[in-house]
Amino acid sequence: MKRNTSVKVKDAKLRAKLYKEEQKNKEAAQSAARAEKLLQEEVGYLEADELEKTYNFKQEELKKHVDVNTASKIFSLDLPSFGGYRINYTRNGRHLLIGGHKGHIAAFDWQSGKLHFETHVNESVRDIQWLHNETMLAVAQKKYVYIYDNNGLEIHRVKDLDYVDRLDFLPYHYLLTSIGTQGQLKYLDTSMGKIISVKRTKLGPCNTMTHNPYNAVVHLGHQNGTVTLWSPSMNTPLVKMLCHRGPVKAVAVDKGGHYMATAGADGQMKLWDIRTFGVLQEYYTPKIATSLSISDNGLLSVGWNTRVQIWKDAFKTKQTSPYMNHMEPGSLISNTQFVPYEDVLGIGHQNGISSIVVPGAGEANFDSMVVNPFQTKKQRQETEVHSLLNKLQPDMIVLDPTIMGKVRQ
Repeated sequence: MKRNTSVKVKDAKLRAKLYKEEQKNKEAAQSAARAEKLLQEEVGYLEADELEKTYNFKQEELKKHVDVNTASKIFSLDLPSFGGYRINYTRNGRHLLIGGHKGHIAAFDWQSGKLHFETHVNESVRDIQWLHNETMLAVAQKKYVYIYDNNGLEIHRVKDLDYVDRLDFLPYHYLLTSIGTQGQLKYLDTSMGKIISVKRTKLGPCNTMTHNPYNAVVHLGHQNGTVTLWSPSMNTPLVKMLCHRGPVKAVAVDKGGHYMATAGADGQMKLWDIRTFGVLQEYYTPKIATSLSISDNGLLSVGWNTRVQIWKDAFKTKQTSPYMNHMEPGSLISNTQFVPYEDVLGIGHQNGISSIVVPGAGEANFDSMVVNPFQTKKQRQETEVHSLLNKLQPDMIVLDPTIMGKVRQ
């Protein structure tokens, strides 16, 4: 049996504190193992006969063979006047925010069809992002970033965030991150309304950004083919990886924080293991891929030109054919995003938005203590208070968050 690390510590107070932490972690692991027995839902994938291929199945055919509830999740909104459109889902997968490049913004509960608001800002919209829940959202417009509520009322104009091309939000730290033509990564604390950190990348304009859900490290894709990893407490990147021989066009990180997918202007898509920073697989895309997204269960969506492909088990072994295929005729793909806890992929394109069913994409058993897709107004308010009280400090964003609270041997 492995000895506890607390036994080796001489200080009695520190030893007692470490022992309590170890007991808490042990109890948490045991309760999680017990709860797994109650999770009866299983993930289901498309299965084809011997002579058939799953990538030949069309959404029209799937709609005829699924239940009414699932069939209602296959839809398309034709909005050709204000495209191309970017989309963003809340963390519980319930609410959808759309933004057209020519100024059209709308937010709604996409499952019930209830519209929260719809407005036109009369200037270009570069990016959109939900904040901690569906009551607030950020929009990167022509010059500044604006904060709106779920009624479409402008709450705040953030003059410190100017000429922004991409927005992202770190939910456990209440940090809105932005990057744009100035090449400066900025962290805005939305609970206080203050800029807490500005990082000069020194790599020129940047319009590719995502974050690692596991450790909240921000990943930036640059024009010289590198991907840099950033923390607000460091003035230089934590890691700098040369990924492509041309500008990086899209970056995505999986839910567990183990794998990263990148697409470049060199026509390649590469899959990386972030733990070793080594490349796992390399693929050539027929056109330059402009959007990547990874689902809860590890399915990878790749958007290029007018087509979206979904790949299964891409991070495990080299795949020869995609899992599913979808095409938006005559409409360039802007971005794609898998809906959390649903077998659905949202697509923003030049002529509007589309929602397609991808069997096996969503996590079948959700943890309502983390996010609850069926939460009531009262539960949402309580969750908001709890998350503010448990807000993590920006200094805690590190590559390996497990080192927190440990003693160096």
